[in-house]
Amino acid sequence: MLIRSIEKFLRTHEMPPTKFGRLAAHDPRFVLDLRMGREPRSGTEARIRGFMMGFEAGRGEALSQEATHVG
Repeated sequence: MLIRSIEKFLRTHEMPPTKFGRLAAHDPRFVLDLRMGREPRSGTEARIRGFMMGFEAGRGEALSQEATHVG
């Protein structure tokens, strides 16, 4: 389920749900609506999952670059 993946993402990245909604769906109420039972279309779900994967990949890349510049 998408909401479970989002909730895990929010905890992992310590991100407020409204910020996630603005960044991923251009809708600050997106996560709240999902919590209330909203079912996103398949294209929306794919876009949201892509956002989460890209965010984590970008964050991992930034951390690895930071580690190489520290030494």
